[in-house]
Amino acid sequence: MTEGRSWQGNWRVRLYERVRERGYNSLTAFAEARPAVSLNQLAEELGKDDIAGVQVLSGLHAAAEQRKQVTRFVRDVLVRELSESLPQGWPDVMDDEARFQVAKALGCWSADAPDTHEERVRQARAALRVSPPPPGLRPLGPDDELLRTLLPDEEA
Repeated sequence: MTEGRSWQGNWRVRLYERVRERGYNSLTAFAEARPAVSLNQLAEELGKDDIAGVQVLSGLHAAAEQRKQVTRFVRDVLVRELSESLPQGWPDVMDDEARFQVAKALGCWSADAPDTHEERVRQARAALRVSPPPPGLRPLGPDDELLRTLLPDEEA
């Protein structure tokens, strides 16, 4: 836990310095090299004591806006949340524990989604409830076919 140290000083400069120290020219490249790794794990890899997952999220969102790939970013965050909450993939039996883990993943994803995509995320969540993915499904990246069906790219 960073105990507030992640917000001391210029965290953006620190974040990008750490990315470059690891041989990447962008935070996006660093994250893409680690598909399905949680934002908190990415932050810990960049600085266990002074980088927070929300800072990684913010940096990835800003980069996605610049590249006009926010929908892809939203799918990427979903992959990372599913991987963290459902490491064995989508549950085959929806008991109380599985329902909780799915709700946790989708709730965290919804909270992390930018306002511009709030309605699309709500629709995707509803679609997953009505027609759940096959048991064991573990999307490994934002270009997963099912995820692209749920949230197709629309940016110009």
